[in-house]
Amino acid sequence: MNFPDNLKYTTEHEWIRVEGKFGWIGITDYAQSELGDVVFVEIPAAGAKIEKDKSFGTIEAVKAVSDLYAPVTGEIVEVNAEVKDHPEIVNKDPYGNGWMVKITMSNPTEANALLDVQAYKTLIGQ
Repeated sequence: MNFPDNLKYTTEHEWIRVEGKFGWIGITDYAQSELGDVVFVEIPAAGAKIEKDKSFGTIEAVKAVSDLYAPVTGEIVEVNAEVKDHPEIVNKDPYGNGWMVKITMSNPTEANALLDVQAYKTLIGQ
């Protein structure tokens, strides 16, 4: 499995890539492998506010439906339309083309409390 070290991770298996005040959010390689074939992603439109540790959408796979949890608080500024139209991208490229939303973070320092790559690997037993 792949775990980029330039990302921060949640205990709920989301990741965030922070660049200035912006953050790109998706699910980890581990999460997509546990879910199986992703068939549907439901996420709010641009302009929606998301709150740290609260559900902001769902991801449906052959095996299960799971909530998506916000790693930080902010406002969605872009939704990855490709994932909405072709959810299987999440299985193929969870850290690249499989990102779900881009947000403007209300408090970028919230990301400092998230797991680094080593802590995330420990969490999942890697």
